[in-house]
Order: sequence, then structure tokens, then C-alpha cells
Amino acid sequence: MDKSTIRYILRRLLISLVTMLVIVFVLFMMLKLMPGTPFNDEKLTEAQKAQIYAAYGLDKPVFTQFLIYVGNMLKGDFGISYAIQRNMPVSSLVGPRIGISFGLGIGACIIGTILGLVLGIVAALNRNHFWDTFATVLSVIGVSIPSFVFCLLLLLVFGVEIPILPVLYNASKPVESAIIPMVAMSLGVIANVARFTRSEMIEVLGSEYILLAEAKGISRRRLIWVHAIRNCLIPVITVLGPIIVGLMTGSMVIEKICAIPGLGSMLVKAIEVRDYNVILAISFLYSALYIIIMLVIDVLYGIIDPRIRLGKGDA
Repeated sequence: MDKSTIRYILRRLLISLVTMLVIVFVLFMMLKLMPGTPFNDEKLTEAQKAQIYAAYGLDKPVFTQFLIYVGNMLKGDFGISYAIQRNMPVSSLVGPRIGISFGLGIGACIIGTILGLVLGIVAALNRNHFWDTFATVLSVIGVSIPSFVFCLLLLLVFGVEIPILPVLYNASKPVESAIIPMVAMSLGVIANVARFTRSEMIEVLGSEYILLAEAKGISRRRLIWVHAIRNCLIPVITVLGPIIVGLMTGSMVIEKICAIPGLGSMLVKAIEVRDYNVILAISFLYSALYIIIMLVIDVLYGIIDPRIRLGKGDA
């Protein structure tokens, strides 16, 4: 890795840190503007509520609360839960769920990317034939139908009609419980990757340098696997970035449907009871993951295509 690339990465890291600080500030202020509080027990008197606010430091000016929160966050302390499990550290509450959501997301991403690439390449090589039509129809279905609808269909078939897989998440059977949600979440990835791979592959195969290489007698297999695929990967990687983040942080609706104890279901619950610290911690994790993955994608551009020099601007 040359010096220009290292400078680019360091500059992006600095920008990312500033971006994260801005995101935390905006989220913090938005939560403070939300109606209601985590302490909505009707039995509490105003004096008792004031005492609770003082105990948690919520009676201080909002900006002072923000500075205290950021200072603690830099030490790895994301505060305590106000409502879900009162006084429990947020890191202990959220930590065990990260692996579950990330595991589902990584599995769905791997399945979707591999099948999408294969389907898109096969469709491009068999243009206007059966596999091309099949890939196009599957892409339309995958983009049009939400993943949770597909999840409900799979649950009905393989959980109720042919009961070979659990309908709800079972901690004693984590692998079996993850199959249906993982497959459902991968459908959108398959559709998007297949669509982009097909269109890019067709464009690359029709380009002048491919036609020239073919005229020089380079074998069809080498032409496809060495030259064509490599050049069609950059657009595919670009579209994969946001998809990967969405998958790795979990699908909120699917986690709710399958009773999966992941980040998505925890975030929904935290919003319902206005548990500020839990909302902030999960939102921060989502944002940080998105920024990291987009940085990795930028670096991969230079690895896949050396003509792209990261050190010469932000392209």
C-alpha cells in the first residue's frame, strides 16, 4: 500500500470520526425532542420524577448531557438502560445481540452474493434464453416483494405445512432457527446482485478490449473469468455496500416475526419505551458499520482495478 493510499485512508478516517460525532449529536437532540420520557409510570408523582431525573443526570442542560454522554462513550460506556432492563449497562444489553444479527446478516450476504453473481453471469452468457428470463423474473420478484413477506411464506411452508424448521427462534437450535430468516433476507441481495452483474457483464462482453482479446485467440473461459468478471465487479461492490449494512444489522421486521433476539428487535422495543441510551447505542453501531464498510469498499476499488488511485482525490 503506497503513501497516497495511506493518506487517503487516514483522511477518510478523520472525516468518518467527525461524521460520527455529528450523527450522535443529531440523534441525541432528536431523542430529547421526542414527546414523553422513559419514566411514564402514572403512579410516579412529579416530585418522584424530578428525583429520578436528578439521579440519572437528566435535569442538566441538554448540551451538558451531550458532552457527558460523548465523554463516557469515548471510554466505551454507553450508559445504562432506563426502561427495558432498568440500570443494566447498555453494552451488556446490546452486546449479546450483535453476534446474532451479524451472523444472520453475514450468512444472508454470502448466500445472496454468490447466488446473485452466478445467476447474473449465467444470464449474461445466455442472453435472451431461459436463464436470462429466469434471472430477470427473479430480480423483479426480489425487488418487488419485501423480504418479510417471503419470510412469512417460508414459515408457512417449512414451519407449518412441512414442519422441518422452527417457526420462532429457538436458542437451543440456533442454526435451524436461522435458516428461514437468512434465506428470506438473501432474496433481495440475489435480485440486486444478479441484475447489476447481468447488465455490467453484457456491457463488458461487448466492449472493444474484450472483442480484441477474443480476436487474438484468448479462450472463452479465460476471457470471462480473468478479464470480464473482474471489470464488472466494481458496480456490484458499490451496490453491495448499503445492502451489507442493512443485512448485518438485521432486519427489524423479520426479527420481530421470528422472535429473533437481535439488534433490530431491540431497537424497535427501545423506541417504543423511549430508552434513549439503547437507541443511541444501536444507532451509533449502525452508523459506524456503514461508514467502515463504505471505506472498505473504496479500498477494494483500488485492489480490483489498479487504475483507480485512491490517493488522487476521493474517486
